[in-house]
Amino acid sequence: MMKQKRLMLLGGLRYLVPVIEEAHRLGVHVITADYLPDNIAHRYSDEYCNVSIIDKDAVLQAARELHIDGILSHAVDPGVVSAAYVAEQLGLPFQCSYEAACILQDKSLFRQFLAEHGFNCPHAKGYDNVDDALCDVDFFDWPVIVKPVDSAGSKGVTRVDSPEALPAAIATALAASISKRFIIEDFLEKEGFSVGSESFVVDGQLRYNAFYDQYFDDEAGNPYTPSAEVWPSVMLSEYQEEIKRELQRLVDLLGITTGLFNVECRVCTNGKAYLMEVSPRAGGNRLAEILNYAADVNIIAAETRKAIGLPVGDIHEPHYKGHYAILVLHAESSGIFDGLAIAPAFRAAHVIEEELRVSPGDAVSSFTGANAALGTLFLRFDTREELAHALTHQKDWLTICIKINQ
Repeated sequence: MMKQKRLMLLGGLRYLVPVIEEAHRLGVHVITADYLPDNIAHRYSDEYCNVSIIDKDAVLQAARELHIDGILSHAVDPGVVSAAYVAEQLGLPFQCSYEAACILQDKSLFRQFLAEHGFNCPHAKGYDNVDDALCDVDFFDWPVIVKPVDSAGSKGVTRVDSPEALPAAIATALAASISKRFIIEDFLEKEGFSVGSESFVVDGQLRYNAFYDQYFDDEAGNPYTPSAEVWPSVMLSEYQEEIKRELQRLVDLLGITTGLFNVECRVCTNGKAYLMEVSPRAGGNRLAEILNYAADVNIIAAETRKAIGLPVGDIHEPHYKGHYAILVLHAESSGIFDGLAIAPAFRAAHVIEEELRVSPGDAVSSFTGANAALGTLFLRFDTREELAHALTHQKDWLTICIKINQ
């Protein structure tokens, strides 16, 4: 009788549930691992392991004791480096080497790597103390962006227009950083939308790129956290092809093999296309999940199969079935959640999935990062114009009730 394969998933977020379901369809025993036993994914896995996912040696010890056959940090940014380390130590499949993961997951190291290899890249420099940064104010072309080197979901990110505001922005970044390091870089003014992609590499070849456009809520607590993602992107095809060429060059330079990546990129007013971030994991906000509705390749299934050493199947550029959006439900101010209402006609015509993470009476915070989301809506439209109108006129069909604390 064939031994049942054992897959370790780092983290316990809701994002892991479709991976667990896919693994179960393959007859795989799933172990979820983090230090928060009440996280939702642990209710769906076969086994729970209490370990800090940022402690790579502790994760390795647990993986050895549990005799795992694969490891993923799917859409869970803090666990990526540990997953790469464990995979390398145990000879398990992973997108890239531990060294490559360390470069991709550290914004300062990644900017340095891009600059050294001739990629378009803003002036950028990493720091671990305020004084060194304040001595470098003439190095940058203002305004600048300050952010942690090691956070995701736009946590701790601030635009700074003058050196006088730098200390407060650095404090915000340090508060969101695990390593207590931050990066300062020139602010790049985008042309059109900020763009991302869920991209899949097979045997070192970039096969799948689901480019999406990001919408932002200017009234949110953090205006740099996406409030919606939209497929397909309207980025000009010439820029999409340039981004794909640069991604393939990055894949070659880092020796990337097979797996899913979340990419952030943009075209700027200077006419140049930039790779902003590339992470060996799925994106947050359920990006990979909506693509199962929107396109014709199941990248969650492919990533799960890769992790346990199975063929990933036919991976090709996506063919879309309409115009799709993930709307990130959020509160514009802190308070008590009192309910959500969607116009019935809109719901019937456009809502394909609704996920709410809070209940009436729960305390909620303003939208300062992806972790403050109240939930998500998956939306479908026949045209981009319909979709854009719905996103820019949400009050016509969506009501989120928040009681303000007195």
